[in-house]
Order: sequence, then structure tokens, then C-alpha cells
Amino acid sequence: MVYEKIIKRLFSLALAIVMEIVLFIPLLIVGLMIKLTSKGPVLFVQERFGKNSKPFKLYKFRSMVVDAPDKSNAEFTDIKSYITPFGNFLRKTSIDELPQLLNIIKGDMAFIGPRPLSQADLVVVNLRKKNGGDQVLPGISGLAQVNGRNNITDEEKAAYDGLYAQSVSFEQDVKLFFQTIVSVFKRDNVYKDVELVRQEIESAQVEMPPIDHEVVLAKI
Repeated sequence: MVYEKIIKRLFSLALAIVMEIVLFIPLLIVGLMIKLTSKGPVLFVQERFGKNSKPFKLYKFRSMVVDAPDKSNAEFTDIKSYITPFGNFLRKTSIDELPQLLNIIKGDMAFIGPRPLSQADLVVVNLRKKNGGDQVLPGISGLAQVNGRNNITDEEKAAYDGLYAQSVSFEQDVKLFFQTIVSVFKRDNVYKDVELVRQEIESAQVEMPPIDHEVVLAKI
């Protein structure tokens, strides 16, 4: 409890401030590249649901064309057609997530926690309310991201998020932090498998296979 409420917040704040200072020039260059390679704003700002499902404004580098449909990544069957050439690089390297350092400094987010969701992900939002997955600050990466990211169902995401909220610890956060770095370099599950999307569209509700909590926790 002390770790989650005090130590984790202080650690996240300090690390975010240091990263903002160190990455200031590279972030400016990324912003310039976005303006030079596509029309639209540098930042993508969207209302997301945070702790206790309260809304806040999330910041990302814009990686899609300005007229892209407003829906979750999982709902696209042709998402790559809406990604800008430079945006594709940003997504594969997860550089598009770096403006969320501002969200961490503001106290909206932490480095590790359930991903903050939008109106397009209300299924997961509501499932989190039931299993307690929204009782912690959302993060840039979390348990669901290192266990499939965009290639797991909504039910699985919510289950992982609920499990994380029940088992927040310094050791788990450190392991998830380094697993996220590995996933970024491997570029795992950046885009959802098209076949999985089609299967979910054909089925009104995807039945989630049981998740063995002990096995999941043993992996991290």
C-alpha cells in the first residue's frame, strides 16, 4: 500500500522529469519530423479513462492521418492504411508514447499500470470496473502489454489488468518495466493480427480462456 501510494508515485515523477530533460532535444526533432511528413498537429490528444475510471487528457505523438476513424486499434482491419510513414516508425519503436511523460508528471499516469482506455474501449473499461482493474493509476505499459498487447481479446486485457491491480509491487513493476523494453526492441504485437480481428467481428462476444494467475505471475 505504501509502495503504490507514495514510493511508486515519487519514483515515477522523478524518472519522468529526468527523461523529459534528457530527451528534450530528441522529442523536438520528432515533433518537427511529424510536421514535415504529414498534415495535422504534432500531438494526438484524447480523453482516456484513468484511476477509478475518471477521464483525463492523454498525450501521444500523432502517428495516424488526421481523418482516421475514431475507434480502438482492435477494431481496425486495415489500420496500416491510416498510419503515416513516419507514424509507422513511431509505433514500432513506441516513441509515440513518450509525450505521456507529461501525464506521469501531472499525476494522471505511472510508468507501469493498465493502459488508459478511450470511449472506443468501453467493454474493457466496464470489465475493469467489475474486477478492480481501474483502482490503480494507468501506465504506459503493463501486464496485458507484455502478455500479448494488441493480440489478446478485450476479456483477456481486463483480466490481466484486474490481476495487476491486485498484485502491485515494486518487484513486479521493475520486471514489467524491463520486459517492456525487451518487447519494444522486439517490436512484439504492435498491430493486431487481422485474422483475430475478423474472428472477433464475427463473434458478438469472445469467450475468454481461463487465465491461471499463478502461471502469469510466475512469468514476470
